[in-house]
Amino acid sequence: MSSAIVFTEYGGLEVLRLIQAEPPAPGEGQVRVRVRAAGLQPADSLLRSGRFRAFMPARFPQRLGNELAGVVDAVGPGVEHFRLGDEVLGPAAAPGAHAEHALADAAQLVARPAGLDWSQAGALSASGQTAATCLSDLEVGPGDTILIHGAAGGVGSMAVQIAVARGARVIGTASERNHEFLRELGAVPVVYGPGLADRVRSALHTPVDATLEAQFDARVDAAFDTAGTPDALEASTELVADRSRIGTVAAAAEVERYGIRRMSTRRSAEQLRELVELTRAGRLKVFVQRTFALDQASEAYKGLDSGHVRGKLVFLMP
Repeated sequence: MSSAIVFTEYGGLEVLRLIQAEPPAPGEGQVRVRVRAAGLQPADSLLRSGRFRAFMPARFPQRLGNELAGVVDAVGPGVEHFRLGDEVLGPAAAPGAHAEHALADAAQLVARPAGLDWSQAGALSASGQTAATCLSDLEVGPGDTILIHGAAGGVGSMAVQIAVARGARVIGTASERNHEFLRELGAVPVVYGPGLADRVRSALHTPVDATLEAQFDARVDAAFDTAGTPDALEASTELVADRSRIGTVAAAAEVERYGIRRMSTRRSAEQLRELVELTRAGRLKVFVQRTFALDQASEAYKGLDSGHVRGKLVFLMP
């Protein structure tokens, strides 16, 4: 039998259950992974609460978790590149990574590099690929200045590092306690709240990290919102001239009002390998604030729902 976190009705932390069930059997092109680590995502809370039901209705009992790292322990038909015992990381085939066993599409997985510990490996795929996809869709590259809201969170912290690796200047919003953390990632930090646009304008005159060779103008070229707060969206539309270069993953209901883009992720093994290479090169770090056992699901999700996470929260299995 295998442990898994499920919910059988929409709601708060009280609807979470830890059940015992038969491990799932892999289908065509799939492998089953003995999960060693699985990151928590805001999307998990949105699914559990019912706020995602228009896009992804739950199928009760609904499992949770979109990213994992672990060991292949069963191989489905048509899989050629992975064998029993291989250590892998990547997306789950469907929500279900918050469990001892989960299915994954073999074509979406990559090998776990030796230098990435289990908790970091289990937290890379979803946030990393969301950040990379959105930066590509916003066409962020050398010489650009991008404003990233919620820059200390799971997606935000990865977006900061990937943007810097692509030669962009980053201004990141976060609470003051996270400002030194953002400076270490290569961003210019600003506190969110009233007057944000003016603080960003002042930040445009902060000297840029000497490791960046590009020259930067005193303007904001793009904005990426992972926070969803009104001040983030209002400052973005005030500062960025081209609204097609403003995107949000946190305020889907506001995209028409502000004329901005609702961003989503695209997953591929090629993109995930690029992220792994950035970690090998020391240009992308996965920050794990805390790990939990599966029987601490309520505590883990309470931390996720608080919105005050630096980096990622991760379920870590024995």
